[in-house]
Amino acid sequence: MKDTNYRMTALCTLIGLAISVCALAQETDSQQFTPADVHRMKSVGDVAVSPDGEWIAYTVRTTNVEKDYYTSDLYMVSWDAETRIQLTHTEEGSEGSPRFSPDGKYISFITSRSDGGSGEDDDPAAKSQVWLLNRTGGEARRLTEMPGGVSGYEWSPDSTHLVLVSKDAGEKEDENKTHDTPDPIVVNRYKFKQDYIGYLGDRYTRLYVFDIETREATLLTPGAFDSTQPSWSPDGDLIAFTSKRKGDPDRHQNTDIYVIAPEQGAEARQVTTWEGMDSNPAFSHDGSEIAYLQGGTPKYAWHVADHLAVISVSGDKKRILTEDLDRQIYSPTWSLDGESIYVTIADDRTRPIAAVPASGGQITRLYPTRSQPGVASSFVVGANGIATLASFTQQPTEVYRISDGVALTSHNADFIAAFDWASVETHDAGSADGTRVGSMLLKPPGYRDDEAYPTIAYVHGGPFGQDAFEFDYMSQALAAQGYLVVNPNYRGSSGRGRDFSSAYFGDWGNLEIQDIHAVMDKLVADGLSDPDRLGIGGWSYGGINTNFAIASDTRFSAAVSGASASNYIAGYGTDQYIWQYENELGKPWESPENYFRISYPFLKADRIETPTLFMVGELDWNVPLVHSEQMYQALRSLNVPTQLVVYPGEHHGLSKPSYIQDRLERMIDWYAKYMDSDPDQVSRNN
Repeated sequence: MKDTNYRMTALCTLIGLAISVCALAQETDSQQFTPADVHRMKSVGDVAVSPDGEWIAYTVRTTNVEKDYYTSDLYMVSWDAETRIQLTHTEEGSEGSPRFSPDGKYISFITSRSDGGSGEDDDPAAKSQVWLLNRTGGEARRLTEMPGGVSGYEWSPDSTHLVLVSKDAGEKEDENKTHDTPDPIVVNRYKFKQDYIGYLGDRYTRLYVFDIETREATLLTPGAFDSTQPSWSPDGDLIAFTSKRKGDPDRHQNTDIYVIAPEQGAEARQVTTWEGMDSNPAFSHDGSEIAYLQGGTPKYAWHVADHLAVISVSGDKKRILTEDLDRQIYSPTWSLDGESIYVTIADDRTRPIAAVPASGGQITRLYPTRSQPGVASSFVVGANGIATLASFTQQPTEVYRISDGVALTSHNADFIAAFDWASVETHDAGSADGTRVGSMLLKPPGYRDDEAYPTIAYVHGGPFGQDAFEFDYMSQALAAQGYLVVNPNYRGSSGRGRDFSSAYFGDWGNLEIQDIHAVMDKLVADGLSDPDRLGIGGWSYGGINTNFAIASDTRFSAAVSGASASNYIAGYGTDQYIWQYENELGKPWESPENYFRISYPFLKADRIETPTLFMVGELDWNVPLVHSEQMYQALRSLNVPTQLVVYPGEHHGLSKPSYIQDRLERMIDWYAKYMDSDPDQVSRNN
């Protein structure tokens, strides 16, 4: 199943790398991509554009394998792609969220590195703060010292102030205590826990105005609610932001757009009144209007696409610009002439930047194009045009000019050239009720049309999200072992409209599982997949779907269930989704049948015959460890081959490079052990 024939010509055509790089790669022997090689990939992110449009700032994350952590540094690249400059060289810690000051004098960024501080938990230097780098030269200096750190910020138009997003600091221990025992944790909130944060208590996220000269921070948004996503008006007189302020904010999803003057004691004024989610405000260039995203009805708050809306700053005039667009949109950003609003659109395995006329009218897809599909994750609009972070099926994220598709960066060129990658294409299947299910299909290097392959369905989480035309190192690593890998976009996924994404509402483990099985049926019927060697796996809702799938069908030879749930009565009150439980399922004492119905992987565990590996972070409060422990115990009691792997100190998403490699290696070993008729055909580490 393995073939080292190098197919760099097609690869270079797809990703648009320079001819010289492709020619060099074609002269080099390619290798098999292994879990350890994931550390060679660089993550490019966080783009910003200079006021004159001549420079793009961005971050590059790399792996320090020896010390087992990631670091990220700041870079700049010129618009003509001729010059690239590394601005920081961080040995420990990371820089992110670069911004140019509007006067062009500074580049600011957020980092948690120390500036000679003690590094103690109560020292602001130990938390993420805004730093400032003078573009004329010199070392970066720490600007803010917010006790709760800084998670976001924006420059005022005159470059004299910042608006900061900062969480309340935790209360200090009583200095008069005679022992080291921590104080009790007191819980009062309806939603009282959050992954990575822990017990929520009375700490809220607030907005502050920070004076650059005096270094004084003024609180703008007191009260028992969070305030986020600040945006300055062009004249600097107002800041728009997002907040939930009606009733108990924990008990609903009704966020609204507010505006406030950037001065002490100012009162916030509500602009939007939609009963659902309003978010992502952006002022027009004349300051008269705000573009934002309006969510669906409260019932389907997390399951349906947003609309792009524009409202006057006074709140008396509003128009929906995407009434007829049944797709999720992101990141509204005004064009410089104010005639259009740019967004990205999740559309059936693609995510292009598109232009929406501010007065209404036809939406124009810009980049990536239909002929070269890909995923644009974020973008910036500058004087010279639009630059975007984009990824393609055999190309990790880089920075591109959208006018001509030229790559402004090539941080992963050597990484790409080193390996023989799986080919990636779309695959469609019809579910039991005729619904079309679109998937991404990876064919291993050396693929032969006359062979039926062992096949792994690697299922995305969310469920609101999609597998698309972008680089997927997890699926590539599995395909490199000789497997056919399919990524089903089951019902609940984005990219196919509101009916498709909300179809599983309150009925988890039904339609999405029919869709996944339909994808496997089609692959087997078409002779691509060996029906006796099928595997399934995923993380988060992908792991949840894995549990549903193996409890509803015994066709799978092996399964890997990551950060998953199965017993939803155990989930109620132990994870962070209390609003979703009660909104979709009701309260357990009022609608126990709903909880029992969707808990069939645990309550009907005796149906499961598939050898299953469970993996989870020890401190995961998104989908807590207890779920994986229960499923592991059930299968162990039933003598079904199983194993539980717990990653110490990790939350829902793994953060340690060694654990990310370990997860891949254990997955490969598990599939090899239970799927391969000839163990020598697949590498293993046990």
